Amino acid sequence: MTITEQHIDKELFPILEKVSDPEIPVLSIMEMGVVRSAILEKNMAKVQITPTYSGCPAMDVIGDDIKKALSDAGYTSEIELILAPAWTTDWITPKGRRALEKYGIAAPLSPKADKDVLLHGKQMVKCTNCSSQNTRLVSQFGSTACKAQFQCNDCQEPFDYFKCLK
Repeated sequence: MTITEQHIDKELFPILEKVSDPEIPVLSIMEMGVVRSAILEKNMAKVQITPTYSGCPAMDVIGDDIKKALSDAGYTSEIELILAPAWTTDWITPKGRRALEKYGIAAPLSPKADKDVLLHGKQMVKCTNCSSQNTRLVSQFGSTACKAQFQCNDCQEPFDYFKCLK
């Protein structure tokens, strides 16, 4: 499922596109793919969001940030948390993937490649600093549970890798 398969009212899209993911501020919640729908009924914006993982602590902040952005634009709002279908890294937009890389977080690989990297030590994750694939896993867990910590063997820079979630 992609964001284009969901109903996002054209008046609400630019407002929601300005709401940042609190854990990765260079990404909007639209680029992250957490907004499942956003419809207008009279002057009420009804927004459905899906957490990147069950129990994600950022969802309350995201809900509050959406309400504030919509209020600032003159809308009242209702936020609903949707757990199914579960969020997947496939919902991160191409623009979001580029923003992750530029920010220093390697974008998720395919499910098979992800397992090869995290479980079998294959060198497939590109360094976000120099683009070398001569990288190594430092820790299965990075700054959050959805990331792993890597280091480049060429430039020696550490960086996070966003794990593939399906």
